[in-house]
Amino acid sequence: MNHIKLDPERQIGQINRDIFGGFAEHLGRHIYGGIYEPGSPLADENGFRTDVLEAVRRLKMPLIRYPGGNFVSGYRWRDGVGPKAERPARVELAWEDIESNHFGTDEFVAWCRALDTEPYLVVNAGDGDMREARDWVEYCNSRSDSALANMRRANGFDAPHNVKYWGIGNEVDGQWQIGHKTPDEYARTYKEFAKVMRWVDPSIKLIAAVSSGWRYQPVERTQLLFEQASDFLDYLSLHWYVGNPEDDYEKYMTLSEFFEASITAFEGLIAAMRQQLSMERPVHIAIDEWNVWYRARGNTREERNNLEERYNLEDALVVAMHFNAFIRHCRSVQMANIAQIVNVIAPIFTDEEGLFLQTIFHPFELYASNCGDIALDVFWTGDTFSGGDFTGVRTLDVSATIDAAGEKLSLFVVNRSQTETLETKISLADASFAGNVSVSVVNGPDIKAENSFEQPEQVTAARREARAQGSDYVHCFEPHSVTALIFDL
Repeated sequence: MNHIKLDPERQIGQINRDIFGGFAEHLGRHIYGGIYEPGSPLADENGFRTDVLEAVRRLKMPLIRYPGGNFVSGYRWRDGVGPKAERPARVELAWEDIESNHFGTDEFVAWCRALDTEPYLVVNAGDGDMREARDWVEYCNSRSDSALANMRRANGFDAPHNVKYWGIGNEVDGQWQIGHKTPDEYARTYKEFAKVMRWVDPSIKLIAAVSSGWRYQPVERTQLLFEQASDFLDYLSLHWYVGNPEDDYEKYMTLSEFFEASITAFEGLIAAMRQQLSMERPVHIAIDEWNVWYRARGNTREERNNLEERYNLEDALVVAMHFNAFIRHCRSVQMANIAQIVNVIAPIFTDEEGLFLQTIFHPFELYASNCGDIALDVFWTGDTFSGGDFTGVRTLDVSATIDAAGEKLSLFVVNRSQTETLETKISLADASFAGNVSVSVVNGPDIKAENSFEQPEQVTAARREARAQGSDYVHCFEPHSVTALIFDL
């Protein structure tokens, strides 16, 4: 029998709910036809799709990153403010499109406020300059009588937007990026941008674009950023996308080892540099682009730019494994942003008449709705499997949290077996179960099951109640499932 041991006093640390963040880029049908569709019978007076708003609210995203992504490295924020009739349409090089600029800073912030979420803006460190970056901070956050603050007021926003989070550049380590930078070039750029942005608003939090892949000198980039700009570092940004192009389910399920190795490596890099510099202030990890993405990568313009990935149940399991890793590494991973939200590699998919929820929506909602305040150090043992280069990987992937009052314990379990229901003993140390157990399970008929407009609930979440008394509870985890058990203590 599998065994999971939980001790409410074995705490890893506080969980930052920013791990449930999102990402919105001007790409395909994400903004236009997704978030924003003026004239649609489904849109409100601001042009925001109300069905999308309702669905995104269910994900409880505390912050959303914008406007890119590759898009931002050629973006001029001034093009996207002011009267819409006067906004210039621009050739957009990242995704080979024409950008109307009808949705920009003010619309995005208003959309975030409608969701009760924080905006996180990324400045153009590709073909942009530091003056443009500091001006954007002033436009958004200044209370002064300056020209830029008055421009915002003239555009209908008397109160400052108070944007707290600012990223400096996107994937600058990649040759595909407009304004790609060597490690030394980016460290210098980051410091100079950060200085003037902070001088405009000392309260903002700054995110450095460090790694979009291990091939692009992440160790040197991290070292130089600390050596040249440690006073301005709040977060290091990591990006990754994963997939199953070989259609090898067992190998796909071992991605948990990649998540663990990648986060642990950057934890070590940060710790080493802080030790070298005698730096007491923490620097956190922001995995501010992550998702499953491998199917919608065609060679034609239409295929390349739509990126309308369709997800199945095995993808939903991998999304859940991400959250387990983020919870287990809560002391370092203080932000994570799924890329993206609507239509483009996204949990929500729309057409002119409505939407359906992709398979990956359901584990996201499950974790965001049930995650507690503090991560627990879980011990678990039992069945194992082999896949790819790994052997002896535990079939169950597990994380657990507890609320601040110590009264509710949330246990999240991914059963990666395709065929086996895994009976599991759950043991509680120095506490007892108080009776009520809420059981929520994300599952479908098989690992290739997809949702669609025609079959919107092939993969969904089912909820039921159970009872647990004393210090032991036995649960049978369904094959290819994500389960949340919420215990009263």
